[in-house]
Amino acid sequence: MELRPLGNTGLKVSAVGFGASPLGSHYSQVAEDDGIAAVREAFRHGINFFDTSPYYGGTVSEKVLGKALKTLQVPRSDYIVATKCGRYGKGFDFSAERVRKSVDESLENLQLDYVDILHCHDIEFWSLDQIVSETIPTLQKLKQEGKIRFIGITGLPFNIFTYVLDRVPPGTMDVILSYCHYSINDSTLLDMLPYLKKKGVGVITASPLAMGLFTEQGPPEWHPASPEIKSACKAAVTHCKSRGKKITKLALQYSLANEEVSSVLVGMGSVSEVEENVAAFTELVGLGMDQETLSEVEAILEPVKNLTWPSGINQN
Repeated sequence: MELRPLGNTGLKVSAVGFGASPLGSHYSQVAEDDGIAAVREAFRHGINFFDTSPYYGGTVSEKVLGKALKTLQVPRSDYIVATKCGRYGKGFDFSAERVRKSVDESLENLQLDYVDILHCHDIEFWSLDQIVSETIPTLQKLKQEGKIRFIGITGLPFNIFTYVLDRVPPGTMDVILSYCHYSINDSTLLDMLPYLKKKGVGVITASPLAMGLFTEQGPPEWHPASPEIKSACKAAVTHCKSRGKKITKLALQYSLANEEVSSVLVGMGSVSEVEENVAAFTELVGLGMDQETLSEVEAILEPVKNLTWPSGINQN
């Protein structure tokens, strides 16, 4: 598994990152033993980056990940853990007091002394001014205390990243986590990369399968994409199936191919999913992408290319 530098952090994260939301049964039921086995298998294949949140399964994801990492019995420096603050099962709270409490709870859930990255979770749903003036300064103090090593922000709309990064001192923010903007139907993250590089910020992307749009079972009912986007993606899935190709593999490889993106987070809840994702990366390195099928899929998706959906409160 290739390790890629993450901005100016000095960390080297696996190109395929372990998205731990399934460990909290965030999308569908995942047994704890299966989740632990998936983490162990991922680490065996060289995946060293694990991303979770107290929001996933109401802290269940963090707890299962913590148990799994404990079973590895390797030095703490051998794996990189990111978790989040601000978004919880009962809503959002980015106040200094709640963030402090959140970090302590996460460390307890994960059975760790520190986390490598602490993200402010989906900040478009909150006052960005409070994130800048209260949340991030609190995280800086927690950094000084050794509870977290690096600070990040996550969300869907790009303007939340520029708003925050343009208002904090240089070097304050270490990482951004973007999702659903670097997949076959939406590659707008490419336009942001020069800005983020200039700011010295590491880039992680998530949801190469566009939150289920590029799966044979289709997206969950609550998926916020428009009927047009859903219909085009479904047509792309059907086309790949008719050709005997796996769109999940093609979509993941599309995201992994750009080495300016440090890690592509993929949700994994079973050993078979880990093996499938690792095989997709290995094939990409060895044989390259199936350019013919990619061109056909891109043609199907052309009418909805780079279309997204609203996320967050109106002012953001």
